[in-house]
Amino acid sequence: MRFAKGHGTENDFVILPDPEGELELPGALVAAICDRRAGIGGDGVLHVVRTKLSPEVADQAGEAEWFMDYRNADGGVAEMCGNGVRVFARYLVSAGLAAPGEFGVATRGGVKRVRLAETGDVTVDMGPPRVLGESRASVSGREYGGLRVDMGNPHLACVIGDPVAGLDLTRPPAFDPEHFPNGVNVELLNAAGPRRLVMRVFERGSGETRSCGTGAVASAVAAAHLAGETTGSWEVEVLGGTVTVTLDERTSYLAGPAVLVASGEITL
Repeated sequence: MRFAKGHGTENDFVILPDPEGELELPGALVAAICDRRAGIGGDGVLHVVRTKLSPEVADQAGEAEWFMDYRNADGGVAEMCGNGVRVFARYLVSAGLAAPGEFGVATRGGVKRVRLAETGDVTVDMGPPRVLGESRASVSGREYGGLRVDMGNPHLACVIGDPVAGLDLTRPPAFDPEHFPNGVNVELLNAAGPRRLVMRVFERGSGETRSCGTGAVASAVAAAHLAGETTGSWEVEVLGGTVTVTLDERTSYLAGPAVLVASGEITL
């Protein structure tokens, strides 16, 4: 099984090229691949398959040749990954499977349009965020209010007064299962200046990660909502670097680095 490895602001992924859709990826195998001691290590797997060969997204084949079949580190299937789709796009261009410029990537959260050159940052149209109301998260016995944001996957973005650097995210935050029956990605953020945020995130199925693209957008939406705004650009500082989120009246954009670091063969 061939693989590549890449990251977007240190949110890292194992890339499995499988153009003809021949690989079977049971959850246990995905978890073994993502194991940081006994496997390659990663926050998730980016399975590269032709859209037309993937029944669950075959209706997107007219807009996107390639399907990002994304799996969390625990082997669970996920709808979308903002950093993942940027790394996926960088891989497609690097492997000669797509030309630099703008093209679509099929995901379980719909087609995402990406824009990139041969090198440099990757920008993705993340689609319009859906604000679903408020809820609460509990971290080490402290409760924080947050905004429920649907980015194709579920988020609870909490603007908090406590410094995020001091939070214990070794255990999953508690949340309301009535609002999030399938789990949720929890973002905890501080304002660090005009339209600048510092964020940490606990991702369902992966634990705390160094970055989360959909979570960065959800955090910008929460900060904008608190300020009574709906548009503008925010710099979001995560443990692995900085990404830029732009909100307009129609959609949202995520821009940041996407780096390939290794390739080889898996013998698991």
